Amino acid sequence: MSSGPEKPIARQGGQCVGPLPEEGLSDVSDNVLDPASNPSRIPVSPVRRRPRASFSGFSHAVPDFRTVPKRMASQRKSPGVANDICHNDLDFVHHPVESSHDKSTDEHSMWDQESHPLPHPKAPRWLKRCVTTTFRHRRRTFDSPSPPATAKWIGNDTCCIPSPAIRTSPPTLPENGTSGAAARAAAAAQNEMLDYLRKYKKDWKDRKVRGDAESGVGIDARSADMESTMARRGSFIAPGRSKDLADYRSDPACELPKELFTHILSYLDAPSLISSEVVSRQWYSSASDPLVWKQIFHSDFRPQMQTTLENSSDFQVGGRGLGNAQPNQDWKRMWKVRKALHQRWVDSHAAAIYLEGHYDSVYCVQFDEDKILTGSRDRTIRIWDARTYRCTRILGVPANRYPVPLPPLTGNSGPLPFTRLFSEQFKLETKSTVKPPLYHVGSILCLQYDDNTMITGSSDCTCIVWDIKADWKPTRRVRYHKAGVLDVCFDKKHVVSCSKDTTVCLWDRQTGEPIHRLSGHRGPVNAVQLRGNLAVSASGDGVAKLWNLVSGSCVKEFPSKDRGMACVEFSLDSLTIFAGGNDQVIYQFDASTGELLREFQGHGDLVRSLHLDSANGRIVSGSYDTSVRAYDIRTGKSIVELTGWTTSWILSAKLDYRRIIATSQDGRAVVIDFGYQLPGTELLEQHSRPDMSSLSDEMALLKVDS
Repeated sequence: MSSGPEKPIARQGGQCVGPLPEEGLSDVSDNVLDPASNPSRIPVSPVRRRPRASFSGFSHAVPDFRTVPKRMASQRKSPGVANDICHNDLDFVHHPVESSHDKSTDEHSMWDQESHPLPHPKAPRWLKRCVTTTFRHRRRTFDSPSPPATAKWIGNDTCCIPSPAIRTSPPTLPENGTSGAAARAAAAAQNEMLDYLRKYKKDWKDRKVRGDAESGVGIDARSADMESTMARRGSFIAPGRSKDLADYRSDPACELPKELFTHILSYLDAPSLISSEVVSRQWYSSASDPLVWKQIFHSDFRPQMQTTLENSSDFQVGGRGLGNAQPNQDWKRMWKVRKALHQRWVDSHAAAIYLEGHYDSVYCVQFDEDKILTGSRDRTIRIWDARTYRCTRILGVPANRYPVPLPPLTGNSGPLPFTRLFSEQFKLETKSTVKPPLYHVGSILCLQYDDNTMITGSSDCTCIVWDIKADWKPTRRVRYHKAGVLDVCFDKKHVVSCSKDTTVCLWDRQTGEPIHRLSGHRGPVNAVQLRGNLAVSASGDGVAKLWNLVSGSCVKEFPSKDRGMACVEFSLDSLTIFAGGNDQVIYQFDASTGELLREFQGHGDLVRSLHLDSANGRIVSGSYDTSVRAYDIRTGKSIVELTGWTTSWILSAKLDYRRIIATSQDGRAVVIDFGYQLPGTELLEQHSRPDMSSLSDEMALLKVDS
C-alpha cells in the first residue's frame, strides 16, 4: 500500500473503471484535494480486514460498518465537490481521510445534515448501496440546520439529494441507481437468519417455506409440535385446497362441549346426519346419539298438529308407529324402518293376508295394534288377533249355521302381493262364539270402539253399547231411528248416528238420552263424522252438511257435481272435509269457506269408503271397482293402487302407518301389510310384542298360497 494519497476511483454500472483522469477535475478547485487547504480530506490508512469468500450474509456486513469512521457535522462535502462527483456517473467514490482536520467549515456545508459515509473500496456492492442509501431517516443535530427549499439539486445533471417533506412542500425522492437497496439488504439478512435456523434449530427442518423466500413472504413459522397440536385438536385441510394453500379450521366436535354439539346436530335432516357420521370418531359419537335421532324421528314421522283432540276416534284406528316410551329406544333404527316402510308403500310391495270366517258380506272394520274387529251381514262381530290373524272371539248369533263357500281369488291387473296367507275357516267357532244377552238380529252395518266402549249399528234400526272392560258385555240398546243405522261415531261426551231415514241423531254417551235430531237431508245419510261441537254427514241426495251440535243447525253445505255421496271424512283440525260417492271421485272441501280445493281421480265406480290418516298424510278409499287406493293429501297424487285383491266390492277400508285393512262383499277381510317380514317393525309398536316362539301353534293356522 502506497503512502501517498490515493487517487479517486470511478465506478460506473457497478464496475471499476480506474482512477479519474486529471482533466476530469479541471472544473473543480485545486484546494479540494489539497490537504493544506481542506483538512477534512486528510488520508488515513485503511483498516486491514480478513479476506472472506462471500459477502452475501448480513453478519459479514457488521465489520464493514465498524470500519467506517464516525463523522461529525463539520465533516461535510462541499457543494463544489458534489458538482463533479455526480451519482449518475459515479456509484461510489473513495476519498482518503486525513487524521486531523480543521473544525471551521464552509457556510455552504452546514445545510447538508446527512452526507453519506464512504465505505472501503473493496466492500461488497450491496454494502455500499446500503451505506449510501439514506432510508429517509434523517438524523438531527444541533449544528445541522434544515436545508433550504432552494438547495435540492447538485451539479448540472438530474442527481437529487433525498430530503423529507418540510411543512407543505413534498418530499424529494432519490433518483439514483441505489433504489431497492434496503429491500435487498433485508433479503440478505433474512437468508442469513434462515441459514442459522436450519443449522442450529432441530425443528426447522419441518417448517415449510412457501412463495417468495427471499423477501420472507409466505414463510410458515409453525413448528412440527404446533402442527401436531393442531392435528390433535381437529384442524383439517379444506376440501379442494392444495396442501400448500390449506385452510386450517377448528373442529367443532373437539372445541365445543359434546352436549352443545349434539344439540346442534339435531337440527340436521336425516341424510345430512348420516353423512356427518363418517367425518371422525367424535362426529360419529355425537351423530349417533339417541337424543339426536329421536328429534329427527319425531320431526319426520310425528303428527305435525300436536293439539289433536284427545277424544278423537281416529286415534283408535291402527297404530301410530312411534314406538313405546322406553328409555333405551333405538331411534335411529326406528327411523330406518319407517323409511323402508314408506318405500314399500311407494313400490306397492305388500303381503295379502285374508281373514276368512264370516258367512256373508263384511260391511265394517276397525283395528289397532292388538286386534281387528269386523262386522258382517251374518249378524256377528269377529275379533281377530292382529299379530297371529287368528279369530279369537265371535260376538252375536250367526244368521246361518252353515258357511257359504267363498269364491276363489282370480288374477288381477296391477301390483300383486309378494305372498298370500289365509286363515283357517270356522275351526274355533264353537269355542269362540258367545251368545250375549243383547245382540243384533240384523246385519252389522257399522261399528266404532275405543279403550272402554264399542258401539255397533245394525239394519235392525238399533245401536248397542258394549263394555270392553267387562269382557265385551252389552250394556245398552238404543233405538232412535226408523230404519237401518248406516254409520256411528262418538267421543267422550256424544254419540252421533245416521240412518236410512234421512236423519242424524245426537245422544249422550253416558246416559243414552237423545239430545238433537238433525233433519235436512232428502236421502239416506250414509256416513257421519264428529269433531268436537261439529259433525259432518254425507247423503245419497248428493250433499254433505256441516252441523253445529250445540244449536242443532246446519252451518254449511258441500254439494257434489253429480249424484249422491256414500262416504265422508273430517280432518282432525276441522278444516278439511273429504267426500266420495257415485261421481267416482273424492272431493276435498274447505270446511270454513265451502270451496272445493281438489278432486282425487282414479276410481272407475262408486267410492264406497274413505278413511283419513292425518298423522301420515294419507287417505285411503275403497270402491265398487274392487280397488283400494291411497293418496297423498298434501299433493293429491296416488300412492298405492291395488286392484283385484278381493273378488267383489270393497265396502270398507281403514289404514295406519304400515297396513290397509279392507272388507269385501265376498265375505273376506284382507290385510294389506307393507311391513310383513320387515325386520324392526316391532320397534314401532306401542305395546311390546309377545315372544313369537309361543305362537307357533297359532301361526300354524295360516296357510300360504303357493
